[in-house]
Amino acid sequence: MWNYAPELKLLLIIILLGLYYSATVFLFIQSGFTIPTRDLRFCITGTQTNTSSSTPSPSPPPLNQDQLLPNGVLKRAFNTYGSAAYSFISMSAYRGGLNTFAIIGLASKPLQVFGKPTYKCQWVPELNSSEHISTVAYKMLPDWGYGRVYTVVVLNCTFPQPINANNSGGKLILYANNSGGGDWSSNRIEIIEVLSESPGSLNFSLFTSPPKYDYFYCGSRLYGNLSPQRIREWLAYHVWLFGPKSHFVIYDSGGVNEEVMEVLKPWMELGYVSLHDVREQERFNGKNQFMLLNDCLHRYKFMGEWMFFFDVDEFVYVAPNNTIKSVLDSLSEYTQFTFRQRPMSSKLCLSVSDDAEQTYRKWGFEKLVYRDVMRPIRLNRKYAVQPRNVYSAGVHLSKNLVGNSIHTRDNRITYFHYHGSIGNRGEPCKKLMNSTKFYFEKHPFVLDTGMHDVADLIKKFELKMIGSTLQKTQQ
Repeated sequence: MWNYAPELKLLLIIILLGLYYSATVFLFIQSGFTIPTRDLRFCITGTQTNTSSSTPSPSPPPLNQDQLLPNGVLKRAFNTYGSAAYSFISMSAYRGGLNTFAIIGLASKPLQVFGKPTYKCQWVPELNSSEHISTVAYKMLPDWGYGRVYTVVVLNCTFPQPINANNSGGKLILYANNSGGGDWSSNRIEIIEVLSESPGSLNFSLFTSPPKYDYFYCGSRLYGNLSPQRIREWLAYHVWLFGPKSHFVIYDSGGVNEEVMEVLKPWMELGYVSLHDVREQERFNGKNQFMLLNDCLHRYKFMGEWMFFFDVDEFVYVAPNNTIKSVLDSLSEYTQFTFRQRPMSSKLCLSVSDDAEQTYRKWGFEKLVYRDVMRPIRLNRKYAVQPRNVYSAGVHLSKNLVGNSIHTRDNRITYFHYHGSIGNRGEPCKKLMNSTKFYFEKHPFVLDTGMHDVADLIKKFELKMIGSTLQKTQQ
């Protein structure tokens, strides 16, 4: 006889489970529980639609369609979207006199190189806006093609008569016309307010008064992880060199950290240094040094008799038995002069004793005393100008000025260049030497103690000027 006990047990368990689930569903139905249709749709599709927003999405523009011409030719259509670069990015605008202005900015490099953009300036008086006056702007491209997406543009707007002569105020408007540079069917004009003068704000004496400073420094941008000690040395030395009637403008492109700021602060408080934060420039194709130099030139054009352009790893040097005043007085007939480089090693140091620690405690320009005398492919130069006669600035010289230029060939004024030293936070001395001439890495070097010889004098000068506040500055 067959034994059905196991099968009967399994059947009873299934029946009981079915009754339990049926009762559970019945209770939910009684409580009014429902599953919304959209939730069922979400369960099926895996996507939930947000129906709370009542604002419809904007419709895309209609497509230009291909056309079949009667002669059987298929005329293809092109559809344009977006913009690859700004037509013009305005940084600043300044007066250059009673009837002239300078506008400094960036512009699309392909537009400048391959197009023919035009610029017009218009002065709109505060009181009688209908009596505006216009002039064509003269364009200068001072960065010698170094730009990538953007290039530096300096515009000179010279009007045929004095502007705002009654000091009633007004605005300078720039009309930037791309002239169809990117698309000949789209001739777009940007209207930009670049300068505003409030009533009574114009100081006419600025253009004819003697400058406030004898020597003015327009600095390159500071970026990266810079050595506070090297900045300290550079600043103390140049304040000493240029004297009490000097001023230094420094642009912060991300390099002025807390330690560097501690070095700048004492000199800022004494009125020797102005610091500009231009980190926002990074948005537009990086750190363009040419734009900053031109901003400095035109912003402070009437503030200095002479304006210098060089970097913070470079030290202007005046030979013994000369002064900065005697050298520049002899060059006063020139609008611009350039001076030669002394390329110094940034890792070969003079060993002053058997104690290396004694060498390491010395200032950078005190121990980095070996000059590379291999003849370079080209001579690197830096320069100074009488800024009232200059319309644009470059890194190594200006090509837009009134008057004569001279490339000095003597050693009365040169500059020591410690390339790469400013970004080295560690000890610069990688090799200690006690020779006067030798070869290193296939380059000939000679001992040059010009900067070394004034180190003690600079240390005493710094102590006199700002006290001991920077004595514990780190590399």
